[in-house]
Amino acid sequence: MAETSSSTDISTKVERIAKLARQSPTMVLTTLAHHIDEEWLHEAYRRTRKDGARGIDGQSGQEYATGLEQRLQSLLERAKTGRYRAPPVKRAYIPKGDGETRPLGIPTFEDKVLQRAVAMVLEAIYEQDFLDCSYGFRPGRSAHQALDALHDAATRIAGGWVVELDIRKYFDTIDHEKLVGILRQRVRDGVILRLVGKWLNAGVMEDGSLRRGEAGTPQGGVISPLLANIFLHEVLDVWFHREVQPRLRGRALLVRYADDAVMLFEREEDARRVMEVLPKRFGRYGLTLHPEKTRLVPFKRPDRASKGGGGDDGPSGPESFDFLGFTIHWGKSLAGKWVVKERTAKSRFSRALKSITEWCCRHRHAPLEDQQKALGLKLRGHYGYYGRLGNRARLEGFHAQVIFIWKKWLGRRSQRPLYWKGMYRILRRFPLPKPALRRLRPA
Repeated sequence: MAETSSSTDISTKVERIAKLARQSPTMVLTTLAHHIDEEWLHEAYRRTRKDGARGIDGQSGQEYATGLEQRLQSLLERAKTGRYRAPPVKRAYIPKGDGETRPLGIPTFEDKVLQRAVAMVLEAIYEQDFLDCSYGFRPGRSAHQALDALHDAATRIAGGWVVELDIRKYFDTIDHEKLVGILRQRVRDGVILRLVGKWLNAGVMEDGSLRRGEAGTPQGGVISPLLANIFLHEVLDVWFHREVQPRLRGRALLVRYADDAVMLFEREEDARRVMEVLPKRFGRYGLTLHPEKTRLVPFKRPDRASKGGGGDDGPSGPESFDFLGFTIHWGKSLAGKWVVKERTAKSRFSRALKSITEWCCRHRHAPLEDQQKALGLKLRGHYGYYGRLGNRARLEGFHAQVIFIWKKWLGRRSQRPLYWKGMYRILRRFPLPKPALRRLRPA
């Protein structure tokens, strides 16, 4: 009961901050740190994952819980007096779909708690400022809502022209000085800004050596996604809605999920004009657009591709483009009408199968029941994200490939070959979940 009461009290405090920010959208807020007290830190601790990777101090969330009251009191005192020293993040790497790797920063557990506390304050403010076009790392918003918004707009205007945006190494190239400058337009609390500055300059520990830079917010930090959203809110979202849209001749839409963004234009001339100024706009903030992955794609509905307003798509008709793991394209419905469809992008499909292959190889000697449970969870997770209307063929293909991979590695458990007749017997005893469309758009 005490924990529930504390969470309710914090929600009331958060709403007070949000209400002030909402009522005064141009006000610079100077007194915010007083909201962060022991109760606030307790809530930040409750919201912090306890089973996450350990930072450079090797301390786990469970270990930090020993003597929690004293730890949080000390953390609060150090944060308020300026004596808190942000430890470097531990560098790790995760694979990307294009064969490259993405750097990941792993803070210490205590640092995660303090970052969460500050993020709770900043989120209350910026959720009042953020525009409807952004969906990533925001409460109550998801990748599927971003896909729905894009789908609905493309259907409404019968397609048009799409600008795919790809920011080169975005999280590694955010300029610290420019980010703090944008932050100061809304927040000038000394404690908050000092802590953000310490996190930006904490550096990265890799192979025993410390590296510091003037750019980047290492992914993995609790506050990094919020800071990245604040930066692109100013660089892209506000600019597009206040300066770009009023100058266009046709309708246009921006949809952004973190650093993944697409722009949909009704008219080709509008799309080309914006495409030309994008590199200058991003360059002003120290960001670079990938010259090959940032592209202009004709996406007019096929039966209107040669009719005015959208330009001439040429003999090949409209192209497709990728967004949030899906390839967006035009296709025929069962009724024979042209509709916007989504299928699993080839790179994501291949990456998921590679992950399944590696898992089956490592666990081929585990009991069949355990393998069935694990593969079932993986399949349901895949269906949960990719199970959107129109993607059934890809889901069924994925299901079939997983069975094929499972059979291959089960057949390597011994010298005796496993034929399909034997595999079907296994599947009758240990069936894998079949594809399900779990993401249906409202009628």
